[in-house]
Order: sequence, then C-alpha cells, then structure tokens
Amino acid sequence: MTRTDTGRRYELDWLRTLAFALLILYHIGMYYVADWGWHIKSEQTFKGLQELMILTNPWRMSLLFLLAGMALSLVLPRISRLKLLGLRSKRLLIPLLFTMFVVVVPQVYYEALSQQLIQPGYLEFWWQYVSPVTGLLPDHHSPIGLLTWNHAWFIPYLWCYSLLVLLCYPLLNLVSQSSLLQQLPGRYALALVFGLMFWAWWMLKADFPSTHALVDDWYNHAKYFLVFIAGFLLARQDLWWQQLVAGRRLWLVLALCCYCLIVAERNDVFVVSAQFDTSVWVKTLFGAVLIANHWLWLLAVLGYGGAYLAKTNSPLLRYCNDAVLPWYILHQTLIIVCAAWLKPLAMPVAIEFPLVLAGTVAGCWLGYEVIRRSAVLSWCFGIKPPVRRFVCQVETQTL
Repeated sequence: MTRTDTGRRYELDWLRTLAFALLILYHIGMYYVADWGWHIKSEQTFKGLQELMILTNPWRMSLLFLLAGMALSLVLPRISRLKLLGLRSKRLLIPLLFTMFVVVVPQVYYEALSQQLIQPGYLEFWWQYVSPVTGLLPDHHSPIGLLTWNHAWFIPYLWCYSLLVLLCYPLLNLVSQSSLLQQLPGRYALALVFGLMFWAWWMLKADFPSTHALVDDWYNHAKYFLVFIAGFLLARQDLWWQQLVAGRRLWLVLALCCYCLIVAERNDVFVVSAQFDTSVWVKTLFGAVLIANHWLWLLAVLGYGGAYLAKTNSPLLRYCNDAVLPWYILHQTLIIVCAAWLKPLAMPVAIEFPLVLAGTVAGCWLGYEVIRRSAVLSWCFGIKPPVRRFVCQVETQTL
C-alpha cells in the first residue's frame, strides 16, 4: 500500500536530532580513542573505546542519509522539483561554502599546530588557507589548495544525491506506485538491499577506501546512495513501515548479535578470520555479518522511532528542527578548539571530557542563538531568516 499521507513525520525529526546529538559524542570520542587518526589527539587514549564506537560507526551516517531520503520523498508531492532544488541548494551549498571558508579553518589550524607544521598566528594562517596558490602545507593540498570541508562532507553528498533523485523523480515515482512494489513483502525488499550492499562491499570496498572527497569515493557512494533511495521508497510504503515497526525487537536482538560477532572477530576469537584474504567462504561470511549489522541497526532505530516518537511533537522538536544544521556545522570545530585549549592543562579524562562536551554544547547553543537572530548569518547557515521563521512555519524537510 502506497502511503498517501505526506504530512510531517515527527519520528524522522526526532531521529535526525538524536543522530546529530550522537555525532557530537562520537567526534569527542575520536579525540580519545587509541589508534584511530583524527585532527588532534589527547595524550590519554583508550583502545577499549574502539569497541564502544564501532557500535554506531558502521551505520550512524547511513541513518542520516536514510532519514534525508525519506524526508525528500514526503515533501516532493507538495513542492515542484525546480523549487525544491532551489530550496535545497540554498540550504546546503551556501552553508557548505561558509563552512569551508570560515568554520572549518580552526580545525586545520589546530591540526597543523599540533603536528608542529606551522607557527602560531591564526589570521596569517587563514589568509594562506583561503589562497588558491598558497605554498603552505603542500603535502595537505587538494586540487583546490588547503580548502576542505572536513566533517561537513555529508552536505555535498546529500546535495548530489538529492539532485539525482529530483532528476529521476518521474521514474522513482512510477516505481513507488507500481503494484509490484506495493505488494512486495518487506522481507524481499530487505533481501534486495542486503544483496545490493553486499555486492558493493565485495566489488568496491577494497579498491575505493573512504575519502569523503566526493569524486573518488565510490564505495561510500554505492552505500549511501543505496540507503538514500531505500529511504525514499520506504517513506511511501505503509506495508514495509508497519512490518519494520512490528519487528523492532527482532531487529534489535539480531543487531546486537552481529555487533557481538564483530567485536569477537576484532579480538581474535575466531581463528578462521586470518583466512579472510584466501578463503571465499570466510570473506563471504565476514561481509554478510557486516552488511547485516549495518541494516539491522537501521531497522531497529527506525522501528523504535516509529513506535514511540511518531506522535510526539513539541516546542523542543520545533527548535531542534531549525537548530540541527547550525549545530552540525559548528560542533566539530568547537570540539577541537575546546580540546586544544584544555590539552595543556593535562587534566584527568574524567574532568576533561565533561568540559569538552559542555563547551561544545554551550558553543553550539550560543552560536545558534546568535545565528538565528541575524539575517546574514541565517543565510550563511542555511536556516530561515528571523522574519520568516517567526511569521510562518515552512513544512519542508530538507536535511
């Protein structure tokens, strides 16, 4: 049964907000986790933190793409494709440029400073950073010099996937309304996306490691665009959604089982894992567990969100809907700045971690309060200007 109600889905708003909140904790964890590279690292790192972080690492960004695909699917019947492209471009591309030229700069500065590649002097560094012909840090150059989007890579990927869906919307709309898809049991749809992602993992993962550089990130594109399309179709199929919510306990149990298997393999519990490169069967089993872990967590999160958050609207949620993009843009820079300032004090982690978290949250909150009161900053961060925000409520879900 194709979904005919295209009204706001509050569970999607809540899940998007919670996913971005989780992202803050995850990126603070990157400062403390051992053996995983990041922009700056604490002197106190913990290998055991890896096991906690891989609980969400395989699927946390996929959840955002899945929710974005569902949101785009629900809003398309109410807004023309051309207008929606304009809205999404304004909401995503302008903040992306502002992020690259302004917000991300402290991340690059403190990373280079921590590696003793530059001398202190932020303004001088910024001028070199935005210059397309700079000779500073030549080993860190891309085709556009030192300019980078760092954690904001999600924004250009989302814009490109949205553009592809808008261009192919007549075909996708036809598919979503076809009797074959409407009558297809959810388990077969799930088997299909499992199979497609397994194929992408088998064919692309080894040759195209993650870069987040857009132009050469083919395994990530195969994974995230598949998730985006799956979200687009899921939003229009009530039968699948009902089955997903009804099976939420099963998804959670199976997801925890997959997670336990992954942790066990990481700790050399299985002797056969050493045969990954030589045995097709071992590689197949390994890949099947990874793909199942990825999708089962997504199903569990969506299932519990659909069961408990669908009817929950509140002023807090409305606030979060506007705040989520500025918070996302600001959070990693604030984490790095707070950590860099606190690092020389050599505090115990039990004291330093809450301070980094509090500083990041306070900075995001204060930053958003300033941004939403300024027409120029609202434009730079992709949110409605003050007059429009308080006069009318626009129901588009564009992130």
